[in-house]
Amino acid sequence: MEFYVRRLAKSGVRLISITQELGDDPMSNMIRQIMALFDEYQSKENAKHTLRAMKENARQGFWNGALPPIGYRIVAAEQRGHKIKKTLEIDPVQAETVRLIFRLALEGDGRSGTMGVKSIATHLNAAGIRTRDGGRWGVGAVHKVLTRTSYIGRHRFNTQSWKTRERKAETEIVEMTVPPIINTTEFEAVQALLKARNPAFTAPRIVSGPTLLTGICFCAGCGKAMTLRTGKGGRYRYYTFSTKARQGETGCKGRTVPMEKLDSLVADHLERRLLQPDRLEKILSSVLDRRQERTERRATHIAELRKRAAEADAKLKRLYDAIENGIADLADPMLKDRIAELKAIRDQARADAERAQDAIGRLGPSITPQALKTFAKAARKRIRAEAGDYRRDHLRAFAQRVEVDAKEVRIMGSKSELLRTLVAASSAKTAGFRVPSLVPRWRTRHDSNV
Repeated sequence: MEFYVRRLAKSGVRLISITQELGDDPMSNMIRQIMALFDEYQSKENAKHTLRAMKENARQGFWNGALPPIGYRIVAAEQRGHKIKKTLEIDPVQAETVRLIFRLALEGDGRSGTMGVKSIATHLNAAGIRTRDGGRWGVGAVHKVLTRTSYIGRHRFNTQSWKTRERKAETEIVEMTVPPIINTTEFEAVQALLKARNPAFTAPRIVSGPTLLTGICFCAGCGKAMTLRTGKGGRYRYYTFSTKARQGETGCKGRTVPMEKLDSLVADHLERRLLQPDRLEKILSSVLDRRQERTERRATHIAELRKRAAEADAKLKRLYDAIENGIADLADPMLKDRIAELKAIRDQARADAERAQDAIGRLGPSITPQALKTFAKAARKRIRAEAGDYRRDHLRAFAQRVEVDAKEVRIMGSKSELLRTLVAASSAKTAGFRVPSLVPRWRTRHDSNV
């Protein structure tokens, strides 16, 4: 305010206040500045109290205003005094667009593999699907849909400062419960896909390269990556060792392999040896056993928590009966403390049980022999598709490193990644599965998931 008062004064304009009229002498200026200081303090206090009330409103599951995420609409929930509390409900029309975006990210459109953000935007615009306000889709809007936790029932409020757009600390963010549109397993699979495509984790040439084994094929001798080379004007394509290509045989004596031969060799081996129900069950038996043990332990823990909550609730009921029958006096401070203590025990036990139940839900459905059989059949079919991207995305769900030696080819993968792929496919009730996240360098001692 003082900045504008001085600026106006330089232009010969005097600022007049109807409620705080003061003169132009130094004493009046000082009083005006003191009053402005208190006004600023009061404004910040009001903002703090308003934000606190809005955060509490969000904790109770009510909408504070603003445009809701696409796929939702605002509805009146209840009236408190003169205020009408509002919540979000699923918009059946727009929710289908959200589900389509996630389906394209996980499975593609049936003619390609998993689709990136730009490809999804192009597909939506080509199909005539518009945004909520009738506009065309862009990469920013699609990425926002794919990363928003609102679609799994957890809308985040107060995530950034409205003035500076800086992200706030996690302690200041409030999660409110909304109806979910996407299940948690699908959402987490999409986040892993986005992370795998992030240039900070995986080079763009690995994600969008034209060859099947780009980024996962290495020399067993020197450990360097194999690169694509062509001959006879591009008629012949080979995998050759990058060290040998740059430095000759003095750098590495690795061999050059025809691309089609090595691609077929790896795909055939995965199809015949790995993607068989009996083989999958044998490989994953130890992982599935541990998964079952964790589920059983958590189920037992949930039962104990619910028992504790029920016991606290029963004790509270007995206390309320005693108060109602005149046996106990509610004015007794010890009785009040006991009621508060029992309420805290009950509420904490219920909250812990819900979190543990959510953790079991995030594990996905149980893996049955029929699920293994269905998954293996679909995977063999997908890995044999002719489109390069399709085969590449699906092959990398099973093999994360291929080492070529003079006499053999070693294919290595992660059991945990294989299980996550299987769970994602089972929970989505589809043959689609996600690409695992890749790391730029494998462990040099070969001690990770060999």
